[in-house]
Amino acid sequence: MSLFKVKPDEACRYDILSLGEIMLRMDPGEGRIHTTREFKVWEGGGEYNVARGLRRCFGLRAAVVTAFADNPVGRLVEDFILQGGVDPSLIRWVSYDGIGRTVRNGLNFTERGFGCRGARGCSDRGNTAASQLKAGDIDWERIFGTLGVRWFHTGGIFAALSESTPGVILEAMKAARKHGTIISYDLNYRPSLWKSIGGQAKAQQVNREIARHVDVMIGNEEDFTACLGFEVEGVDAGLTELDSGSFQKMIAKAVAVYPNFKVVATTLRAVKSATVNDWGAICWADGRFHESVHRSGLEIFDRVGGGDSFASGLIYGFLTEGDPAKAVDYGAAHGALAMTTPGDTSMATLEEVRKLMAGGGARVDR
Repeated sequence: MSLFKVKPDEACRYDILSLGEIMLRMDPGEGRIHTTREFKVWEGGGEYNVARGLRRCFGLRAAVVTAFADNPVGRLVEDFILQGGVDPSLIRWVSYDGIGRTVRNGLNFTERGFGCRGARGCSDRGNTAASQLKAGDIDWERIFGTLGVRWFHTGGIFAALSESTPGVILEAMKAARKHGTIISYDLNYRPSLWKSIGGQAKAQQVNREIARHVDVMIGNEEDFTACLGFEVEGVDAGLTELDSGSFQKMIAKAVAVYPNFKVVATTLRAVKSATVNDWGAICWADGRFHESVHRSGLEIFDRVGGGDSFASGLIYGFLTEGDPAKAVDYGAAHGALAMTTPGDTSMATLEEVRKLMAGGGARVDR
């Protein structure tokens, strides 16, 4: 029996719709942000990365709701979105004042890290067009009722951008629920984003309200503690190494409080160094836990977007096969492959994902 009653594809324009900010990533390659003389640019954003992965790797119909200041930087990011095959027609464009006093586009400076030096990010995203979105700006009734969407995804990064963005999320979720769209949410706790608008207390207030409308909740142990207030005795929520046993204890508490959760999922990452991680994933669905293949000593080229690629693989598995065990395997394999290439978004193919799921190795394909 399927966990979800997914809308038929012929009744919907989009298989996946994401809501969130998309920034221009400035990547110094093998160098450091504070010493580089050149950057390579990519697009990226926690919620958008999920939609792009579902389009480029898995071949589903994807769109994004966001906002940009209408200037050359915004149009550059739009060009990246077009290259990724994601429909940009729902983007809200805001008139630019010429200098960015009233509205601007976000920049994300991110270096990859290597060995004992961890990856590092420096965001420049204050006063952006996406952070200024508010309830009433987007015609959700048209999107979910007229156009049709099978799956809607958003997350805690967008929720933390301003006082108004949680209202946009709640408005979208209520419309999605009304029209039978499955809703997923990635808690993605970022202390720096919540700092100026109330900190962890505000994060919990906002996310507890949002959680009541979510079908598929994604997040690690720190996310569940910081955003929803769940703690497990004897477990340090600040650990970067999440084991499946402590996650199961956390989820037992979460699903008791939020019976609307049909699926709860997380990646299981043990950081040996910036370039070597142990990697896996687990999800709770239909009263049972399903754990992916555990990959020890996974070599990392660029870890940014690995969790988002896990989410897109997980969603693909549920949309196409409805099997939690296969879904978590799709997610873990796709996340692993996404971290072998630069940039926030996946460069993997569905063939590569299935090969890795089947135990395929890294021998050259000719």
